[in-house]
Amino acid sequence: MRDVVKLSLVFLGTLAVAGYFLGHGLTADNYAYFLSRRTPKVLAIALAAVAISASSLVFQTITNNRILTPSILGFDSLYMLLQTTLLVVFGASSVLLINPYLNFVVCVILMTISATVLFTLYFRRRRANIYTLLLIGIVLGSVFGSISQFFTLLVDPSEFAVLQDAMFASFNNANRDLVYMSVPVLALCLLALYRYANQLDVCWLGEDNAISLGVDIRRLTLKVMMIIAVMIAVSTALVGPVLFFGLIVVSLARQMFISYQHRFLIIATSILAVFLLLTGQFVVEQWFGFETTVSVIINFVGGSYFLYLLTKNKF
Repeated sequence: MRDVVKLSLVFLGTLAVAGYFLGHGLTADNYAYFLSRRTPKVLAIALAAVAISASSLVFQTITNNRILTPSILGFDSLYMLLQTTLLVVFGASSVLLINPYLNFVVCVILMTISATVLFTLYFRRRRANIYTLLLIGIVLGSVFGSISQFFTLLVDPSEFAVLQDAMFASFNNANRDLVYMSVPVLALCLLALYRYANQLDVCWLGEDNAISLGVDIRRLTLKVMMIIAVMIAVSTALVGPVLFFGLIVVSLARQMFISYQHRFLIIATSILAVFLLLTGQFVVEQWFGFETTVSVIINFVGGSYFLYLLTKNKF
């Protein structure tokens, strides 16, 4: 019952922040213009928050580790590699970079295909271990990052400005049509996670206990990893890479709520994530005057919090 009360308060706070974010400074003369720009931004923030938080929650369940997030698999580095490769191969004036719709579709498809190939080939092994997969993800992420840095040395300095927009998460330039396109994709992913929620609850007991209770861990892990790949691909292609946000939100949600049921935790972490991301974006706009981005603040706070968790748990 306490969890429901806490969730209700967070939900009301989210509505209040979203309402103030949308409504501050509106007049009868300018409301149509500002709402047309603010509404897609708020929706993009909500979609990115839900995708990152829900995927991080189930990822930690699958890996049975509370300090890991899907970024460890190298999705952010792969996104940067794709953007850098498109710039080097086709040039800054290429339609693949200029057209936001085509760039979005290409990045999502390539990231999803890469994850599908990796997961499918890996889980064909009889003794596939999730931690070995994580190690592969770390290595691939490092390789992708190194290749991206090498390619940035080859491009003209004037063309490098094109990459700067992709390096940091930004909600100010979120394309309205792309935001609306992402809604059904993420909705299907959330429905799929809800379908496997009961099996994910059993995974809290450990792999051996889950197997003894009839859960096919190998098959469940592959399916959940595929869903996570799609969610992170859409989120990253929509607003850019956000490294530590999932770690912060999931950790706070675990401290606030005592429930173990994923159907509740997915909703709770999603609402909390929207609240935090909306608040952070509002602070960046109103207090810092756009002199920084919300991803810089998230990475600083998240990196510090990650080190705190490592020290606290003495890993």
